[in-house]
Amino acid sequence: MSTVSIESLELRALHQRSQLHETVSDLRKKIEHTREKLRLSKQARDHLVTASVLAGLVGLASGYGVAGRFTRH
Repeated sequence: MSTVSIESLELRALHQRSQLHETVSDLRKKIEHTREKLRLSKQARDHLVTASVLAGLVGLASGYGVAGRFTRH
């Protein structure tokens, strides 16, 4: 092999290595972002009002249903 060919291969390998490192870095950032987004405490904080309203409605409906069983003739 000629030295030009070896140098060319080395440059191509260096370029591919840097692309691989960049891809891995991007993947790590996306994984971290997804973990943060799906964290249970963050989800609970973001949807607290919705969960409270839903729990209240379920409690109200079940209370109304139980009371209706005892008051019907």
